[in-house]
Amino acid sequence: MNRSSGRRRLTAAALSALAVATSATACGSGSGSTGAKAADSGTYTIWDPYPQFAKGSAWVKLLDDCGTQAGVKVKRTAFDTSDLSNKALLAAQQDNSADVLVVDNPVVSTLAEAGVLTSTDDNKLDTSKVDPNLLAAGQSGGKTYGTPIGANTLALYYNKKVLKEAGVDPASVTDWKSLTAALDKVKKAGKKGITFSAIGTEEGSFQFLPWFWGSGAKLTELDSAEAASALTLWTDWTKKGYAPNSVLNNTQTTSWQEFASGDYAFAENGTWQLANAKKAGFDYGILPIPAADGGTAAAPTGGEFVTIPVQGDTGRYATAQKLATCLTSTQNLYATDTTLSYVAPTTEVQDKQVAADPDLKPWVDAVKAAKGRTSDDLGTKYPRISEQLWKAVQSALSGSKSPKDALGAAQSAVK
Repeated sequence: MNRSSGRRRLTAAALSALAVATSATACGSGSGSTGAKAADSGTYTIWDPYPQFAKGSAWVKLLDDCGTQAGVKVKRTAFDTSDLSNKALLAAQQDNSADVLVVDNPVVSTLAEAGVLTSTDDNKLDTSKVDPNLLAAGQSGGKTYGTPIGANTLALYYNKKVLKEAGVDPASVTDWKSLTAALDKVKKAGKKGITFSAIGTEEGSFQFLPWFWGSGAKLTELDSAEAASALTLWTDWTKKGYAPNSVLNNTQTTSWQEFASGDYAFAENGTWQLANAKKAGFDYGILPIPAADGGTAAAPTGGEFVTIPVQGDTGRYATAQKLATCLTSTQNLYATDTTLSYVAPTTEVQDKQVAADPDLKPWVDAVKAAKGRTSDDLGTKYPRISEQLWKAVQSALSGSKSPKDALGAAQSAVK
């Protein structure tokens, strides 16, 4: 990999893309202290986006154990997700990158295209057991950069009592037509239909993508008839009162709070709400988001990749590979993904998760159908596309433009 070429590109595509490429589903927030790589060659640095896990936690213990197995000491620094991406770019410019970088999956292609990361061809990370649809989020230009540590995605939570009182069998919800019919019954029964996030940020795009992809639309053609059908679905729901006007400003957190009130039949949300769902005080179920004509829609994947950044001292790669391999081994993935509320990226560990907790089965199915936001080799193009997509959603739901016109404007802006 050409180091100087990577440096030249860092302040152009990479910095602009990272402004909006951070995950909508980060595990937590906070900040960690920075620090130059230790001069001691027996110390290896790992940066991650999990500041909620302090010293003594299972995650930090795993990092230390992997270091011990590799015969080195691990120096770990935790950052907020967006802060980590920017710090990784700055460190690369200074030839002071972490040895192992755990980074949000939509940022992988941006860092790769900027010359920050080594590919699996170079670092020899084994990705053969990883589900191809999850691995695709870390691919750019025909190469793979890192391996996923786990994934989360979106599905439909439903309130069993609300649906029962409305005479709706959850099993009958298999496509857009049957879902809309269920929402109509719920409204007529005096309850509220569905809540989601359509806010003008990456969260809005993240939540719209299952419907967008479920229509058969492609991110390279925002103004297609299929895309318009997806946006029309959402606008019709708000016009008919099946979804509240608050979706325009809802984050995924405030949308969940609406569902947790017990008045809504459905909520689009993610695996990270499982713990809250169990505390909600009512019986709930989970359905995959249906595609327009049936089947499971591809929902976007959240979660991080374990990557190995470019180093001036290439002799560090062998040990960095041992650390990354340890973190993503079959033995360690199960415990780690349980801690992170993630679905594992391999079938072997997914089966183990479902055996231990059958409630995870719908989530495993959703993850198997999921898709990376930067898949299809979109790379640094995705953030600009996403920004125009959420603007189109906002325009249509607010009534300022028709779905067709809003998406036409979005496509023109992308070009």
